[in-house]
Amino acid sequence: MRHLLALLVLAFGLAASAAPAIAADPAPSVNADAQGLAIRGYDPTAFFTAGRAVQGVPEHEYRWNGATWRFASAEARARFVANPEAYAPAFGGYCAWAISQNYIAPGDPNFWRIVDGRVYLNFNARAKELWEMDVPGAIARGNANWPSVLSTAENR
Repeated sequence: MRHLLALLVLAFGLAASAAPAIAADPAPSVNADAQGLAIRGYDPTAFFTAGRAVQGVPEHEYRWNGATWRFASAEARARFVANPEAYAPAFGGYCAWAISQNYIAPGDPNFWRIVDGRVYLNFNARAKELWEMDVPGAIARGNANWPSVLSTAENR
């Protein structure tokens, strides 16, 4: 009886220790809202072409990397389709400051900056301010954390 009890305790312990590994699916590599829209439906090409955040429209959508991307025009959509990596925000559109600090937060297209041909989004004005205090260091830390930050326990 004691032997059976020890086996049950061992089996239960192994099952319990395996549960977090099974439950810890990584976050999607693109920050999408509840409707599956990347970067809140804003046009990712507009940061480069218009120099500002521009809302995309449902008539010009494209599904890429697990999310739906919206564009302000057919031309913008075509530009993205031809080279999505050139226009998609760094770190999947998650907050660049948060990624540099090894956690995730949604990026807001209203708080952005282009550095070396990549657009970086931040959660809010304060996050952008903190990120801009050491842009090269924050990018380096973000690159070191990405994409493993998506599956870390502190994000759950």
